[in-house]
Amino acid sequence: MAKSEFGQFLISRRARLNPGDVGLPDSGRRRTPGLRREEVAALAGVSVDYLARLEQGRDSNPSVSIIGALADTLQLDDAERKHFGWLAITSDNKSACPGDTPADEKLSPAVEAILYSVDTAAFVIGRNLDVVGWNEHWEKFATPLGLLDESARRNLAWHTFAAPTAPKMIRNWAEVADSYTSRLRAATVRWPNDSELNRTIEELQQFPEFARRWEEHLVDDKTGGVLRIAHPRNGNVEFEYETLELSDLCLVVWLTERSAARANVLRLVEDRAVND
Repeated sequence: MAKSEFGQFLISRRARLNPGDVGLPDSGRRRTPGLRREEVAALAGVSVDYLARLEQGRDSNPSVSIIGALADTLQLDDAERKHFGWLAITSDNKSACPGDTPADEKLSPAVEAILYSVDTAAFVIGRNLDVVGWNEHWEKFATPLGLLDESARRNLAWHTFAAPTAPKMIRNWAEVADSYTSRLRAATVRWPNDSELNRTIEELQQFPEFARRWEEHLVDDKTGGVLRIAHPRNGNVEFEYETLELSDLCLVVWLTERSAARANVLRLVEDRAVND
């Protein structure tokens, strides 16, 4: 884990707050957006020099109380607090980070059984959002969207940011783009030495919309949500999705039929995952 990651996250969260957000008077226009380092240090009860060392990566071993004070000052939500804590743990402790072992993206018999038994669109993704397995329901729905095209690399993030048609086809594109960027950010904390993951992120940096989101250090731990698709064959559709973490892999279920949502399909998936 690069020592600067913890500091970069601090800087990004300091930059998004205004003096009024934390009860301070606004003295007018500032040369850089956000709170000054001196203001954050005073509110968190640390010295300006110490905060500077944290942001610059010269000190990467803050105490639990300091992490909590900074999280409160920066008004982090639950997902950001969790991310902030992981960064504090791993930033100066490489032994806490997995090594260079490649991801195991081979579907086990149990995962395959779950995937093919789900009576709705479902697929499996790897660490870097590569689609590594899917059922016929998802193939039928996803093929017209171009998700299985060679140009899309069978990668959700690549299709979202690289495909010219994606912003029109995904009607809540910005929300989806945020989610995929956040998921990749979380993956780099969990597997910082994964060369394939890092290569994917490096290649995505060529797209300004991804680069901007990456710079903002987006963090989100939601496992479900809603997709709004302008489908070439089915017209405008809206459906829920849910994810189930499976070690290196993740099972994603698209409830493309509202009847599937009422049939407790996900409950069946979770029960089988526990019992296998």
